[in-house]
Amino acid sequence: MRVEFRLSGSGGQGLLLAGIVLAEAAILEGKNAVQTQSYGPEARGGSSKAEVVVSGEDIDYPKATDPDFLLALTADAYRTYGRLQGKGLIIVDASVPLDPEIKARTIPLPILDTAANVVGKKVVANIVALGVLGGVSGVVAPATLEKAVLNRVPKGTEELNLKALRAGIELASRAGGKVQA
Repeated sequence: MRVEFRLSGSGGQGLLLAGIVLAEAAILEGKNAVQTQSYGPEARGGSSKAEVVVSGEDIDYPKATDPDFLLALTADAYRTYGRLQGKGLIIVDASVPLDPEIKARTIPLPILDTAANVVGKKVVANIVALGVLGGVSGVVAPATLEKAVLNRVPKGTEELNLKALRAGIELASRAGGKVQA
């Protein structure tokens, strides 16, 4: 069972941290996981991408070759990475206009809006997105995701980040819960 994730957006959205937390949660459950990342030369605003591969077997190649789950928080990320070859599922922020040329199954969810208006801080959109990915994929248990979040977020922000994670899991459940790609 190899599950591939690609988290994409713009620099400064915290998607690299979200990828690290997802990989750590898988490791906490005794799975093999690897996380890779790339980003543009700009510190903020350029494109960024984190990939996570989770498997019960050895991982022989650390990159996502045919993602099961693509998260796209910006229109540019959606256009760049949305042309999935296989059975992948795209989770796109609801603010991103959908492209009829992209044929992959797509679920638009208000990730950025939830961070800003439900949780109260747009800076935690990455953790809301992490909750969505965890909830939709079912790759790790929500309690394990919480533990991994607590291991990685800055001291003093634990409750805010847990609130964001739970809001993302709730978004996923409203979108139909665990969706097999």
